[in-house]
Amino acid sequence: MTEHHQEDDLVPSQTAGYKPGEKKTLDEYQNLDAQDESLNKWKQSLGLGQATGPQDDPRRVVVQYIALEVEGRPDVIVDLSTTAAIEEAKNTPFTIKEGIEYRMKVKFRVQHDVVSGLKYLQAVKRKGITVDKTEEMIGSYGPSTDAYEKKFQLEEAPSGLLARGHYEAKSKFVDDDGYTHMAWTWSFDIKKDW
Repeated sequence: MTEHHQEDDLVPSQTAGYKPGEKKTLDEYQNLDAQDESLNKWKQSLGLGQATGPQDDPRRVVVQYIALEVEGRPDVIVDLSTTAAIEEAKNTPFTIKEGIEYRMKVKFRVQHDVVSGLKYLQAVKRKGITVDKTEEMIGSYGPSTDAYEKKFQLEEAPSGLLARGHYEAKSKFVDDDGYTHMAWTWSFDIKKDW
């Protein structure tokens, strides 16, 4: 579900009455209610007990890329796997054709520990004015050697003369504990054609 907000900062929304569960270690999750069959299935779906990533990399969420998916076209992939790639994303805008239907998708790995309530937050500005805010729930994931891919809701790019131009975006991945796993800036241009 995508939610649009009016705030200026990238702050996740709070659902009334929702309180994130107490943070637990991987071992605590594995030993939690071992006789509960449904809980064991949930723990299995999180991949508990799998390899947890290189010991010299402390990150729990490793975002490989975010991509713009448009039917009938190759994906526009924004590499986020290294510091150099993130810097390039900041300085290299890509083009979106006005009025097209698109969806964003993200590919990421989780290592070392369970990540609960991972969200993608985005604020888009044009000429210094916030024109869009997005919050996309990604979910809870356990550590895995395999990457996860999450596709977001379909959206439609704005169209018309006033919509065309350069946009700056700030994005971040944050979890239920309020921990920011990654934050970066990037840009794109809305044009009449590709």
